[in-house]
Amino acid sequence: MSEVISRPLVIASDLARTFDVSAPWLNRVLERKPRQLLKAVDGVSFEIEKGKTLALVGESGCGKSTVARLLVGLYAPTRGGFEFDGQDAHAAFKTAEGRQLRRRIQMIFQDPYASLNPRWKVEAIVAEPLREHGILSDTQALKERVEELLQSVGLSPLDMVKYPHQFSGGQRQRISIARALATEPEFLVCDEPTSALDVSVQAQVLNIMKDLQRARGLTYLFISHNLAVVRHVSDQVGVMYLGRLVELADKATLFSQPRHPYTRMLLDAIPDMRKTGKARTPVSGEVPNPLNPPTGCAFHPRCPHANARCSSERPVVQSIGGVRVACHAVEEGRI
Repeated sequence: MSEVISRPLVIASDLARTFDVSAPWLNRVLERKPRQLLKAVDGVSFEIEKGKTLALVGESGCGKSTVARLLVGLYAPTRGGFEFDGQDAHAAFKTAEGRQLRRRIQMIFQDPYASLNPRWKVEAIVAEPLREHGILSDTQALKERVEELLQSVGLSPLDMVKYPHQFSGGQRQRISIARALATEPEFLVCDEPTSALDVSVQAQVLNIMKDLQRARGLTYLFISHNLAVVRHVSDQVGVMYLGRLVELADKATLFSQPRHPYTRMLLDAIPDMRKTGKARTPVSGEVPNPLNPPTGCAFHPRCPHANARCSSERPVVQSIGGVRVACHAVEEGRI
């Protein structure tokens, strides 16, 4: 009897998003300037199995947050698609059934100081998704559900009557997590949920998220630029550079045998207490202007292994030794 292969819960295929950042029409006419298009995300593909965590890493401006917003329907893709549980998510978001899908996909935002309404009490903040989706309407039932949600993230039911300004950053992020969990989602998109927090508080929030994942079978897309955090939470890691995925691998493989030169540079820049005598290699060069990206491989101006092919031909993502990587040097066996 053949074994049934389960389909990944999340499948992103060639996702792309372009923004028109041109000057106003009159300015362009008077100054004779062309339209300017910014390719924030340019052909990103990945899969996430149910109950697993994919982490996206990369420098600021590489398109990580745009991918997050594409997956929750805040942006529509310029090209490509996103399939959730066998359903075309972006097509569904535009229909009446889209509300049902939005219950199953929720987002935790980066800044807990900006993502909570300062004029609402915690009870109203956490209860809002329950009311909005018509899950609960009875006042007493809502109150009891909010109490359960706050306790699930390590807060007290007594906190319901307080305002966001009465909490620390870590506590505010817990409130954001409780709000995201209100609709009992299956897929959580986490956009740098710990970057605004102290290191000790980061650990508490990450442990809560891992406990919730185990208890509820949650699937995470975890966006971060902190590789130590990524190592703690992820099953797979995707490395982004200038809107594209340059490497996608299992966590253990990526940290022990990084293939792409950019991934190697990111890992070399991490302080390691066991290698106190070893000189650290900082990530050299600057990220190119995304409005005027380099020809060929976008990383070639900063890459020590670049040759003429790298500067003229754009590499495609290939599976090499179980790792998906976009690099001519890896493909040719030069590194």
